[in-house]
Amino acid sequence: MAESVIRFAGSGLRVQPPLSLYIHLPWCVKKCPYCDFNSHAAQGIPETAYIDALLLDLERALPDIWGRAIHTVFFGGGTPSLFSADGVERILAAVRTLTPLLPGAEITLEANPGTVEAARFAGFREAGVTRVSLGIQSFNPQHLEVLGRIHDGDEARRAAELAATHFDTFNLDLMFALPGQTLTGALADLETALGFAPPHLSAYHLTLEPNTPFGHSAPPNLPDDDLAADMQLAIEARLNEAGLRHYETSAYARPHHASRHNLNYWRFGDYLGIGAGAHSKLSFHDRILRQMRTKHPQQYMDAVRQGRHIADVRALTRSDLPFEFMMNALRLNDGVAAALFEERTGLPLCVCAPALEQAQARGLMETGAGHLQPTLQGQRFLNDLLELFLPG
Repeated sequence: MAESVIRFAGSGLRVQPPLSLYIHLPWCVKKCPYCDFNSHAAQGIPETAYIDALLLDLERALPDIWGRAIHTVFFGGGTPSLFSADGVERILAAVRTLTPLLPGAEITLEANPGTVEAARFAGFREAGVTRVSLGIQSFNPQHLEVLGRIHDGDEARRAAELAATHFDTFNLDLMFALPGQTLTGALADLETALGFAPPHLSAYHLTLEPNTPFGHSAPPNLPDDDLAADMQLAIEARLNEAGLRHYETSAYARPHHASRHNLNYWRFGDYLGIGAGAHSKLSFHDRILRQMRTKHPQQYMDAVRQGRHIADVRALTRSDLPFEFMMNALRLNDGVAAALFEERTGLPLCVCAPALEQAQARGLMETGAGHLQPTLQGQRFLNDLLELFLPG
């Protein structure tokens, strides 16, 4: 499609931000009832054909990122661990050939228990993956069944053990405020996870997204808001006690194990997304573009061959940028240097002055000079804080 953009009225970007690569592998064994990601249940995955499309997508994107180093790579899904280690190795070999992938780049692959075994994890490591993110969600079999997960508690434990064996750094994803869950049950899941000494742990509040079975046709009974808040506070306290610092809304890490890929998102860095439905944010001297690829896997593969796989392109306007920047940066509990706003948007921070004054007056942001940081109250009521930066 023809690219139609509106150039933003800023001073321009003096330096392009760090660039990450996101690779979307959209298939799952089955679709979970709470999931609103672009994922598709499939009995057979056309791995070779899809990788062919991915690599052609990357080749077609090279003019937009020419000469820029890739700092991190993230295989997301779907369930990327359904792909073979050979397939992942083929993708990474092409990334190294086509782009300046930095030595020591963090390369993360999402995996689900029930789709991994020792040989596969060893293969991913040999292929160049440096970090895995395991979608555990819970170790409790009843909760896993309600969530529609394909693994049981024993498989979850085995997968966590394999991650700890084969990778120096890894993430365990947990959910809390699950249907029928008690505070004791949430903390029991946490203790089981801590038994594997994860360098990074993500703890997500289960939310009912509108375009999912949980959101419209079969909503479960969830813990009330007070109990969910008690769970969140107890999880944060226990993880802090265990040496994992709460650095982002849902993320906790030991020193030097925060997700570099996600930190680039939160600091309003750039990312190229390839694959079905993948999103990109790319900065140029005089504009910042957002792109989205065609969503359905087969349509995407067909469209890449025709050079019509970018379904949407838009330029962020001057009025978009304050909210877009803050929506990311204020997820970080320590915030960011105030100078980063102009560096990443091309706009002076004074365009945010009214919103910043309101946020400070309401106790949602710290008032220290030279830094943009949410208060504890701002962290707890992040949506209220971000609304202050919406256009208009």
